[in-house]
Amino acid sequence: MVSHSVWIVGTSRSGKTARLVEQFCNWVQPEKQYTESFYTKKSGRKKAGHLPEFLYLKQTEPGVLVLAANDDNRRELGDIIVTSTLGKYPVRAKTPLGFFQDEVILFWPLLINSLSLKAQFPVRLRPETEQELATKLWRSQLDEEILRVAGVNESRLVRRILDLLQLAAYSGIPCEDIAQILARGLGENTTTLEPEFLASLLLDWRNWCLERGLLTYGIITELYSQHLLSDRNYQQHLAKRYQAVLADDVDEYPSVARLLFELLLDQGAVGAFSYNPDGAVRLGLGADPNYLEGLAERCRVEILTGPPPEFLGEELTQQMVELVTEPMLLSSLPEIVHSIQTTSRAQLLRQTAEVIADAIQSKEVEAEQVAIIAPGLDAIARYTLVEILVKQNIQVESLNDQRPLVSSPIIRALLTMLALVYPGLGRLVDRDAVAEMLVVLSRKQQPLENSTDAINRVSTDIDPVRAGLIADYCFLPHPDRPNLLSVSAFERWDRIGYAATTAYNQILEWLEQQRSQQELRLIPSPISLLDRAIQRFLWNGSNLPYEQLAALRELLETAQHYWEIDTRLRQIAPVETTPHTTIIEFIQLLRRGTITANPYPVRPIGGVRKAVTLATIFQYRSSRRSHRWHFWLDAGSPLWAKGGAATLFGAPFFLRDRLGEPWTAEDEKLAEEQRLRRILTDLMSRVSERVYLCHSDLAVNGQEQLGPLLPLVNACVTHSVI
Repeated sequence: MVSHSVWIVGTSRSGKTARLVEQFCNWVQPEKQYTESFYTKKSGRKKAGHLPEFLYLKQTEPGVLVLAANDDNRRELGDIIVTSTLGKYPVRAKTPLGFFQDEVILFWPLLINSLSLKAQFPVRLRPETEQELATKLWRSQLDEEILRVAGVNESRLVRRILDLLQLAAYSGIPCEDIAQILARGLGENTTTLEPEFLASLLLDWRNWCLERGLLTYGIITELYSQHLLSDRNYQQHLAKRYQAVLADDVDEYPSVARLLFELLLDQGAVGAFSYNPDGAVRLGLGADPNYLEGLAERCRVEILTGPPPEFLGEELTQQMVELVTEPMLLSSLPEIVHSIQTTSRAQLLRQTAEVIADAIQSKEVEAEQVAIIAPGLDAIARYTLVEILVKQNIQVESLNDQRPLVSSPIIRALLTMLALVYPGLGRLVDRDAVAEMLVVLSRKQQPLENSTDAINRVSTDIDPVRAGLIADYCFLPHPDRPNLLSVSAFERWDRIGYAATTAYNQILEWLEQQRSQQELRLIPSPISLLDRAIQRFLWNGSNLPYEQLAALRELLETAQHYWEIDTRLRQIAPVETTPHTTIIEFIQLLRRGTITANPYPVRPIGGVRKAVTLATIFQYRSSRRSHRWHFWLDAGSPLWAKGGAATLFGAPFFLRDRLGEPWTAEDEKLAEEQRLRRILTDLMSRVSERVYLCHSDLAVNGQEQLGPLLPLVNACVTHSVI
């Protein structure tokens, strides 16, 4: 039997997504105008075209499931499909994990019956809350000896153990089998903890969460793969809801996704899948491209050619790969590959930024056509590059720049404000924090004209010097009731000035008002107080810069989530604590820097920013962007071949084609070679004009850099930019 499902294979920028959308349009829009037909198997007259009747889809019939690797890609793919079909067809666009989560919540009553769970609505835990609660649950068992054997601190160990549950769930392995998989994979490795001990911790954690109706990504995926997918009632509902599935970049999907696809295909659905053999960006984070590739046997395979002609092409890519894999090969790269070489990394950062600035100012290239890509971006590199380029009036967009939320002054100011309103928080506030709060809360927003540099257009009534004076003389520390005194407590308060005095008095009056309302229980929760402060001092009817708006939104989302979880836990097991213990723990959680400012949506609305893109390899490849010019930073770094933060502990043990097999040094070497080949092929498919290899002889720590891309740097030394 000929399969009507399609498996589309192609490299980056080869048109896989466009072909996916085209296939969908073929299903829903036959050659003659029978667009009222949408996926019906009912008998009727023969439709025009070469497809059988049941492949023409009817608007009133079950919809289409559309999956994409990440949230940004999901929104873009959903928009393209809706635009191409004029929004006439019921399309549901999700990420695989987003779909699993929706299904588990939708069919929670079914899971309550089958697993004998307590009847309560489920609440999803954010990763940072998951880690905090797991740490509390396991703290008595993670003693100093355990941490010594593990060789990491408590926070890292807890995250590593939780990741094992997630990896197992993505692979379709039940939590009970984790010990067996780890025992086979680790073998006699004495530098790690006992597999049975790790598995027992995870079983305790999973059961503790299910008793309270708390869901993590790992628990959600396990519930879906182990209980929902095998449930006959759920299978029937799934068949009624979806008779077509489109999945883009399935090389980024976990193993469980294939189980879902096969179930849909078995029930008569038709599918279209795109696969990039040079993708696998999330390999090491739960993706299993080899296992997903097995789905091609059930489809008609289409192979697309390489990227469009305007990109640098396969010939140069192959030459670069050969130079890296066979360093003894004597060859030189063409003129389109340049190098910037210095002795120290500080010189490299400065020189790279200057080359970019000169090219943009000379109109040789636009800012939005330039990308700086590095295997890892430390804070020094980010700051240096941004600082130099911004001084030249060139904006920089850091992709998914996950700086801690508490690094934002407005967030720190709001946390200080909480400590001044609620009793019992005096130990969380000091003079410096008060001075910063006074500066932030006394801001006056200038009207935004055409300038995009909104941050620099904000001025304050209380400058840092006056704020320091006020904090020195008017702040009264106290463990329970810290207080701010009247400005007249400072003998020379005339030095403060009229504007600063007026602004300070307004802040003082507002704080007193909130304290009195808090004592009368007129403030529903700290979330309400945060919202009041934002409305009164920060928003004030003006347009906030996107970065600040994102930070404020993430703060409110985090606070709302935190108190929702706290309420759930208190309902199930009331605890004897002081009234404001939760606020103390919330502030301490933020100050540990585990929460970042990436609220939904994670991108500003509107056109592409006229800014240079700054990203790690993982971030850039995930975003699926392309540029005219690439600057590959730290080209001599050994990190180009390493998985780094994009590889979780134990990830190879849970790949379906090698479940539980030990990971040897030879396996690691082969994986690095394959990863490097994929990175080179992928990046070269995303650049259309010029590549700069930016190399410093010495790394940040002063060591000589002898990474795998060094042969490329040497091959273009004749036309280096010095």
